Amino acid sequence: MAEQNTSESRFKDAPEAVVKVRKQFSIVWVVPLVALLIGGWLAFKAISEKGPTITITFKTAEGLEAGKTKVKYKDVEVGLVESITLAKGGSHVIVTAEMVHGAEPHLTENTRFWVERARIGAGGASGLGTLFAGAYIGIDLGQPGGKQTLSFKGLEIAPVVTTGLPGSHFLYRCPPSWGCF
Repeated sequence: MAEQNTSESRFKDAPEAVVKVRKQFSIVWVVPLVALLIGGWLAFKAISEKGPTITITFKTAEGLEAGKTKVKYKDVEVGLVESITLAKGGSHVIVTAEMVHGAEPHLTENTRFWVERARIGAGGASGLGTLFAGAYIGIDLGQPGGKQTLSFKGLEIAPVVTTGLPGSHFLYRCPPSWGCF
């Protein structure tokens, strides 16, 4: 007991420590906050600049590859094939493509799609550029107007005449009394 009294008396004269609790922001948290802000901005930018996703049906997917095949208008990339699936019954394939931001007004019922491949025939050769770069999906915007849509039936052969080519375009309509076609 004597020892206890002596140790207590020794510390009676010692000053007491004052503990201050600081509620200050630590600089360590700046890096994760900046990373969070940059990540949020990049996510917002990616979502806001994403274009529409369309589907195109073709009889075959010859020459098409998901993630590689491009959708082009006048040799300008306006989309990329995301996936290719076989339709129920196996009668055709369904190509899903993501278009660039701003393509929405041009995706109407008048828009036509086809697979551009190298073709050699009696009329000449076409699509020879695809021998090196690979096949791509061509697009013709068609006449302005029309109802907007995101689902299309692709042409099996590239059209001979596309919208915007110089020259005259004629539409022949046979009178019903003649019994044409």
